[in-house]
Amino acid sequence: MPPSVPSLPRRVARMLRTSLFAQVACALVLGIVVGRLWPGFASDLQPLGDGFTRLIKTIISPLVFCVVVVGIAKAGDLKAFGRIGLKALIWFEVASTLALVIGLVAANVVQPGSGMHVDPATLSAKAVDAKTGGGSLPSTTEFVLNALPTSFIGAFAENSLLQVLVLACLVGAALLHLGNTRVPQVLPAIEQAQEIIFAIVGFVMRLAPIAVFGAMAVLIGQYGLGVIETYAKLIVLCYAAAALFVALLAVALKALTGLSLWKFVRYIREELLLALGTASTESVLPRVMQKLRKAGARDDAVGLVLPTGYSFNLDGASLYLSIGTLFIAQAVGVDLSLGQQITVVLVLMLTSKGMAGIPGSAFLALSATASSLGAIPAGAVALLLGVDRIMDSMRVVTNLLGNCVAVFAVSRWEGALDVARAKQVLGDTTEAVRGEAVEAEREDAAEAVQEGAAEAPAKEPVSES
Repeated sequence: MPPSVPSLPRRVARMLRTSLFAQVACALVLGIVVGRLWPGFASDLQPLGDGFTRLIKTIISPLVFCVVVVGIAKAGDLKAFGRIGLKALIWFEVASTLALVIGLVAANVVQPGSGMHVDPATLSAKAVDAKTGGGSLPSTTEFVLNALPTSFIGAFAENSLLQVLVLACLVGAALLHLGNTRVPQVLPAIEQAQEIIFAIVGFVMRLAPIAVFGAMAVLIGQYGLGVIETYAKLIVLCYAAAALFVALLAVALKALTGLSLWKFVRYIREELLLALGTASTESVLPRVMQKLRKAGARDDAVGLVLPTGYSFNLDGASLYLSIGTLFIAQAVGVDLSLGQQITVVLVLMLTSKGMAGIPGSAFLALSATASSLGAIPAGAVALLLGVDRIMDSMRVVTNLLGNCVAVFAVSRWEGALDVARAKQVLGDTTEAVRGEAVEAEREDAAEAVQEGAAEAPAKEPVSES
């Protein structure tokens, strides 16, 4: 007799137990509901998301250090590592500039700020100062100097990815220079430390649904859903421009490597949903590094390109900055000439670099751009305060996908990508999901049979007359 088909509640319960994607998705919806119905209570849930982010940030620096050192030492070619870095910077500059141009063209066509007729005299820069803490973006010289560590331990304590990368490159180069015969135990120790860190990542990721629930509840509780109606045109434009940019990334990835971006999105769907919920790409950096390595990208390419992209390749932020600049100009009735818009691109090419980790960096970049033009009041940047948090989802997803595509593209360019393995891993994602579902159904059916056998009443013995 064939086993009975497991009930829908049983299958849903199993999915919630075994699938991180399902857990995060449910937490996302639940957070929206709680934030909408109980905004006062939702504001008290901020520590849930902040605590998770802190735990993830604790392991990012040591993980990047271990991956880069092991990658350089195993590759055995410091020149190749230098070429990867140079090619990555070229890719970053082209991609971020393309994002800026797409944003400007979209804002000129759609005119999201037209018709608002905002009086600049009613705007105050105090709100922006409160958002940014009165800080400022570093100059080019300061940015370069800040990337150089002043202390080995300090780089890790401050969680400065660029400084950690510099130290990792130095240590990796030293290991290559000394060779395994002189320091035979150092590299195995770093590899073992790397495995320990990945195990810790697995532990921390179990808290991801709680973090997403808290972050979404706080977002909806603070800003509500009304802000979406007020800034609907701007929000739709930003997300549409991001979708266009991601489509171009998909074309570039297919042309350069033969890989499908859609299959890759399915491969990292859990990480994408977590980044959406927490509005942070840092929260998924360790897991994405691990998955890129499994997908055929060499350790040294993953270890250098992905963390560096977090400072140099903020494609989503570039889109938002260019659209935001034209939005506030249109809202206050300032008509920017072609020359001024070219100036916007040039300024944002500089100010968008090194934004990562600086509070209110988007507003600092917008303020710097407005000041350079001299035609937009500084207080006009405050027009984006209400909608900035809504844009985080667009920024983090676009930034993450842009950096992942950069890893594949630069790896392929340098010959550090196992294309056959990548196609196998990404191509088997769907089959693997189906296989897990089939296996889960088999287990459910077996459990149902066992429960049915246990609950069935024993037959009465037949009495003989």
